[in-house]
Amino acid sequence: MRGLYLVTPNWDDTGRLLDVTEQALQEGVALLQYRHKNADAALRREQAGALLLLARKYGVPFIVNDFIDLCEELDADGVHVGGTDISVAQARARLGKQKLVGASCYGDLQLARQAQLGGASYMAFGGFYPSLVKQYPVTTDPDIVLQAKREIALPCVVIGGMTPENAAPLATRGADLVAAISSVYLADDVAISVREFNKLFGN
Repeated sequence: MRGLYLVTPNWDDTGRLLDVTEQALQEGVALLQYRHKNADAALRREQAGALLLLARKYGVPFIVNDFIDLCEELDADGVHVGGTDISVAQARARLGKQKLVGASCYGDLQLARQAQLGGASYMAFGGFYPSLVKQYPVTTDPDIVLQAKREIALPCVVIGGMTPENAAPLATRGADLVAAISSVYLADDVAISVREFNKLFGN
């Protein structure tokens, strides 16, 4: 796993969501995560199902944020869990060895250590910068990436207000994936934005 980790915005317009997502997938995305915190169950199922088909078309692993039942129902490629969701170990036990289980570790190395012990597929740190989407304290030290890569044998995702410019120091420190929402979905030119992210990884 290496490159752009595309995370969807809270858009109810499924057609628009699919259109922009496909523009990004055409340029090369490492992972695609469906995240819609405000959708009802029917909209989540509709959007996630359509995005899964799109991800399959481009050969990109498809992750569902939080909703492990939806992940199981769709046979998605995995789930991403945060601090208030079920544990990594619980998700791994339910999904089995073949699925991806991502873990939000915020700015806490101990959470990353626990995630590894629980069977996580990757660790995600942040936020590093102010975000247009998520509200959180911007307190994560960029050097956590260096520390994590030295001692934890998991791919490292960085999140929170990512642009190709401000993600560069984190990629230099060893981040394997950069998670982005607004920098892609609200870009004037989606293709150019994705290409700029991919340049950070020589893609």
